[in-house]
Amino acid sequence: MSVAMDNPLRSLIHKLTSLNRLGAEDIDGLCRLPRRMQWVKAGTAIVSEGQLVSECCLLVDGYACRHKVADSGGRQIVSFHLPGDILDIQHLLFNRADHNVQAIAGAQLVFFPMESLRRLVAERPAIGRALWRDCLIDASVFREWVLNVGRRDAKTRIAHMLCEFAARAEAAGLGSPAQFTLPMTQEDIADATGLTSVHVNRMLRVLTKEGALVRSGREIRIVDWPRMRRSADFSPEYLHIAA
Repeated sequence: MSVAMDNPLRSLIHKLTSLNRLGAEDIDGLCRLPRRMQWVKAGTAIVSEGQLVSECCLLVDGYACRHKVADSGGRQIVSFHLPGDILDIQHLLFNRADHNVQAIAGAQLVFFPMESLRRLVAERPAIGRALWRDCLIDASVFREWVLNVGRRDAKTRIAHMLCEFAARAEAAGLGSPAQFTLPMTQEDIADATGLTSVHVNRMLRVLTKEGALVRSGREIRIVDWPRMRRSADFSPEYLHIAA
């Protein structure tokens, strides 16, 4: 079944069909889900820790992050999200949020009633398998992020985050991994890597000086992928892009 280019679920269908074979009836079921759309500006809280959740949120356009906040007020970003990502799929089974989800750029969102999505998963097991694989990949990425923050030095953390973003953006059909625009600020990168904004800027300058990349503001061009991957200790297997 073909999906119209202007269908707001196009990015989700692209992702789920890469994770598991979906038939025409599966795709039709996704397209028939009741939904509402909302545009939010950068910095908007999409889900708040402790919130009772009755809808599931799909990121159609833009970028978002999941994060936790310490009692001291410090923010730890635990993942970045691209178009096609369901931002809170765990709420199919847990109805209270245990973390925050925030837009890091202007974002177009689609909200599905949780009960409707649960019924669809029960009726269309191929969709359930795709969502289950998506959850497992999320867990794999979380494990890699723990390693990144806990055991890699500052330059490697930054390089690894850039490599991951480039690889995921390519898999989502968002363009070439050789050249892209970072949606996150240096403060966002700092909160994702356990560094300060000043240290992030310094490490970006080091990677530029070493010849791995060229940057202009948030515009990144990776000019030497082998060097970049070595600097990042990056191997994409944990992303399961070919799943």
